[in-house]
Amino acid sequence: MFIEPHYIINQHMMYMFGLLDRNAKVCTLVREFHRVFIVDRSPLEILDDSLRCIGFNLKGAMDTAKIIIGNNMMCPVMINHIHNICVFPDKSHKHEDTIWFNPCHILRTQSSKRKTHIEFRNRQTLKNDSKLFSFNNKWKSAEQLSTITIENANNPVSYIIAPPKKRRKRKYKKK
Repeated sequence: MFIEPHYIINQHMMYMFGLLDRNAKVCTLVREFHRVFIVDRSPLEILDDSLRCIGFNLKGAMDTAKIIIGNNMMCPVMINHIHNICVFPDKSHKHEDTIWFNPCHILRTQSSKRKTHIEFRNRQTLKNDSKLFSFNNKWKSAEQLSTITIENANNPVSYIIAPPKKRRKRKYKKK
């Protein structure tokens, strides 16, 4: 298998997940449309590197997705709005073995023994441990984030987050 030192997420990436090498270092297995390879960086490092290429960072992208989609625990991340690249996790991003999917490549999902059977556009398949309903909700959230971001590219929207209001203490006059 081919080992790359760095990787920037592109339109061909179908999914990626973390795995440990023989030295217990977290690496990433990346599945693109026509090839599979390992990257000598963790999935979160790859996400952050890909976002830094266009002037953003992972924390900012996650915070923005939570504002747009809602305060969702496993929010999708818009990697590149120009190329319409969005990814979503199958579980919390804090787990090393989290699988990050590109929703553009998912053709259909089916339930199979309380797991999700995922079929991609190139006819590759993958079984995921999450339940079908949960996986489909994450998939739909990623598609919504992508749609909202692309639509707002032509009509930019600014979000103003107001600071929390301070409570004023009332002064009582003595009679």
